[in-house]
This record gives sequence, C-alpha cells and structure tokens, in this order.
Amino acid sequence: MPVGLLVMISVLRRACLSAGLLVFAAPLWAATATYQPMVDSLARLAPKLDRQVLTHAVAAMQCAVNNGAGAAQRLAVIDYSLPSSEKRLWIFDLEREQLLLEDLVAHGQKSGDNHATRFSNAVGSHQSSIGLFRTAESYSGKHGYSLRMDGLEPGINDRARERAIVIHPADYVNPSWIATQGRIGRSQGCPAVRPEVARMVVDSLKGGQFMFSWYPDQQWLQSSAYLNCKHPRGAIGRLNRRSA
Repeated sequence: MPVGLLVMISVLRRACLSAGLLVFAAPLWAATATYQPMVDSLARLAPKLDRQVLTHAVAAMQCAVNNGAGAAQRLAVIDYSLPSSEKRLWIFDLEREQLLLEDLVAHGQKSGDNHATRFSNAVGSHQSSIGLFRTAESYSGKHGYSLRMDGLEPGINDRARERAIVIHPADYVNPSWIATQGRIGRSQGCPAVRPEVARMVVDSLKGGQFMFSWYPDQQWLQSSAYLNCKHPRGAIGRLNRRSA
C-alpha cells in the first residue's frame, strides 16, 4: 500500500473521530498488513536500520495517527541500542519516500558511556528518553537553532518539554572524537546532532513530525500504549489542544 494511501486512510479515520464515530485501533499483530508496505519501502532506503526497530517505529506512528494524531510528512528514528560511535539516527520523508539523513546522534551523560543503557523521564536525570515523540516549534537558544518536542508516552517521555529535551547542534557530536575517546560526546539528555547537519535536521522535523527513540527495554515494550496500540487518546488530545 503506498504511503499516500496510508495518509488518506488516516485522514478518513480522523474525520470519523471528529464526527463522533468510534474507531478502534487494531492490535500490533492485526495491523501489520496495514503498515508493512511502508516498512518495506523505508527498509529499502535504510538497509543498516534494524528492521525490527523500523517496524516498531512505523507501528507506533500509525497507532498515533489511527487514534487522532495528525499525519506527519517525516519520521525520525533513533536506535539507542547502537553505540554513539555509529550512525544511529535516520530521517525519512514519508511523502516522497526518501531517506533524508543517516547520521550520528548523542545520548545523555547518565545514560551510559559509548552505549546507552539507562533511560529516564525525570527532570535533572541527564538521561535520554525512549518512545514516541511529536516534534514542535523551532527556536534559537543557548545551543543555537534548536527544536522542541513533546513526549507522547506517560511515564516514559512525557516530561520532555519540562526537561528541555530538544534537538540541538553540539560540537561534541564529532566523528574525530571516536578515534581518541571511543565515542562522541554526550548531552544532558538531548538527542544532539552535528552542527553541520543541525539546521537541516530541525527544518525537516519541525512542525508536528514524529520521532521514535528505540531501546529494547522489556518493561516499555510490554507496556507502551503505542507499541501495543491501546488507544492513547489522552496524550494525543493534549497535544492537539496545544497546537490548536
């Protein structure tokens, strides 16, 4: 099924929701046939992205859209199971079916050294957060041109805005560090990127796109309303009211 048709389906679903008609989101196993063509298409564009990670990213995004979130034009995927010394950020243009970027991205200082193994939703933890995010407004701050985002998963990442977890440029996201330190630098929890690509990243993701950060945390995998598609309407409703 082409991506454009999936977007059309999501529009119809939102119309039904606004008309007061109840639309049930299918469980992960039942919905696979719906989003599998998108996974196949994106997997061909990014062969180094683990297919399981990509499948979870698309499933979580589709669950959000099926439950009333606006369809996005772009999707960013971070695989925190990979070391920071490897490219583990992918950005896809869903409408044009293009891979826009495959690059390095930092994790939080308290999440781990080269490998991130600890994640948090707590203010001051200096750890990264996993799960599904919705990007928001761009701004110019202390790190330069940056992008705010909102976590959609209660208890997992929904304090992202309060924690000032943003996408921003950082000099320490530098490939030359890998040869001397075995890793790139670390942030205070933000998915920081190389200054050379930061503006492109912010401009391609601002304004209500999706970002999915992955790590094989078993508790999250079993409880996530988006991975298991359990009608996460509350978080979506709050975001829709904020953007209205």
